[in-house]
Amino acid sequence: MQKPPNARVQDKRAQEKRAHDARGQDRRAQDGRAQDIRAKDTRANIVQAASKLFYGEGIGRVSMDAVAEKAGVTKRTLYYHFDSKDDLVAAYLDARDQPNLTQMAGWFAAAEGGVDEKVAAIFTALAKSARHPKWKGCGFLRTTAELAALPGHPAVKIGARHKAAFATWLAGELEGAGFASPSALARQILLLLDGAFSASLVHRDASWFEEAGAAARALVRAHPRQESASAVS
Repeated sequence: MQKPPNARVQDKRAQEKRAHDARGQDRRAQDGRAQDIRAKDTRANIVQAASKLFYGEGIGRVSMDAVAEKAGVTKRTLYYHFDSKDDLVAAYLDARDQPNLTQMAGWFAAAEGGVDEKVAAIFTALAKSARHPKWKGCGFLRTTAELAALPGHPAVKIGARHKAAFATWLAGELEGAGFASPSALARQILLLLDGAFSASLVHRDASWFEEAGAAARALVRAHPRQESASAVS
């Protein structure tokens, strides 16, 4: 039985309305995704601009106005993405965390020879970096030093997490290679590494990395293996 003409017209209008509403929802969803992408791009751009300024000049000397100008955004946009300068400083270090760890792990993996040479390769690569005119040392150490009176600052916590992550990664490599007390050895190597960062910056002399690398190589060579430790016990 056919529907009356008026009913068919109403059905058609209802279908058209549903189709129109669906298209509207799709457009709103697409617009929302586009806004999310733009927001992420803007945030990343701000962090990149802040990173250049904070690393190059130190966090104390860089204002939020300078970051906004460098990023090409208004201060309103800057504060939309970051509630405070403290949040931005934390984001600066957080953005450096994994890339730095990945880079050092890459130097280790790419080096030929035993673990002693692989560890020394990290120092050699950093010596090369330290000879670049724009090199300003370890951003994590410098930022933590500037915030020494604020141990609970989020950036200080990120710096501590970064150093701990490096030591944990290196301890895993050392354990896999059969070294006894791998965590202790990793911490000793990290002490040499951070000492080289500081000395190279103070003296403006990259050879401190090379000297520390030689010490790290000797330290690894002299460290007992798990088999040796078991034999002694």
